[in-house]
Amino acid sequence: MAERSLDGLIDALRRLPGVGQKSAQRMAYHLLQHDRDGAQRLAQALQAAAVAVQHCTRCHTFTEQTLCATCCDAQRDARQLLVVESPADQAAMERSGSYRGLYFVLMGRLSPLDGIGLADIGVHPLLERASDGVVQEVILATGFSAEGEATAHVLAQALRSLPGPAGAPLVVTRLARGVPVGSELEYVDLSTLAHALSDRR
Repeated sequence: MAERSLDGLIDALRRLPGVGQKSAQRMAYHLLQHDRDGAQRLAQALQAAAVAVQHCTRCHTFTEQTLCATCCDAQRDARQLLVVESPADQAAMERSGSYRGLYFVLMGRLSPLDGIGLADIGVHPLLERASDGVVQEVILATGFSAEGEATAHVLAQALRSLPGPAGAPLVVTRLARGVPVGSELEYVDLSTLAHALSDRR
C-alpha cells in the first residue's frame, strides 16, 4: 500500500511541466522524509485552488470571482486589449508596470501537430471582445516561438477585418522584439539583431 501511495505521488508530480521521473522522485522523497508539514500544506493548497479558481468570464485569466480584479478596475484603459497566451504571461506584463490596458488570455497557442486549433485557443471570444465598440487597439503579445508567431499572424489577419469604434479601423500591433538590456551586440543571436533593427524606433 505504501509503495502504491508513493508511486501515485511520483506520477502526480510528473504531470508538472519540466518534471521527469527522477525530479518527481526527488520531490516526493524530500516531502515525505524532510517536510511532512509542507506536503500537507501543498495538498491542501492544491485542493483549495482546484475548487476555487476559475476563469474570468471576460478575459479568461485565473480568478476566484466571476470577473478578475483587472477587468473590474475602472482605472484601466479599456481602449487597449493585450492578448497573451497564458495567465503567467499576463502576470509578467503586470510586473513590468508598463501596461495599463485590459487583457485577453488565449489559454494556449496554435499547434497543429498537437491538435490545437483556432477553436481551442478562444479566437471567437477574442473577436467578439475586440469588436465591442470600445477597443481601439489590440496588442498581440504571444511568444516568439514558431507556434507563437503563427498564432499572432492568424490573429492579426482575423482582427484586421474588424471595424473599430465609430467605424474607424481597429489597430492591431505586435509586441516588438529587440536586444536585451545590458547585453553585448556580439553575443546577441542574428535573428534578434535583425528584428531589433527592423523594429527600431
